[in-house]
Amino acid sequence: METLIVLLTIFVLAIFVGFEIITKIPPTLHTPLMSGSNAISGITLIGAVVTSGGDVTWLPKTLAVMAVIFATINVVGGFMVTHRMLSMFKRKG
Repeated sequence: METLIVLLTIFVLAIFVGFEIITKIPPTLHTPLMSGSNAISGITLIGAVVTSGGDVTWLPKTLAVMAVIFATINVVGGFMVTHRMLSMFKRKG
């Protein structure tokens, strides 16, 4: 029970810190940070794939499959947004 409380406390603090950091980012840094977050989501995707293929019970396997789906959506969507933003800086020729 004590471990659950510690983990929930860390989770809630991470939400607050993440919200504060994201709201303070200027628009000029959005594209580089988007690329960095795509790399982190790629790491999440690899971990979820490894976990989903492991010898675990149905709950961790279900959560890992959901993580694979959501991380894939995040990576693909993030790269699409980054590509679109970077295409705004190309010369029209």
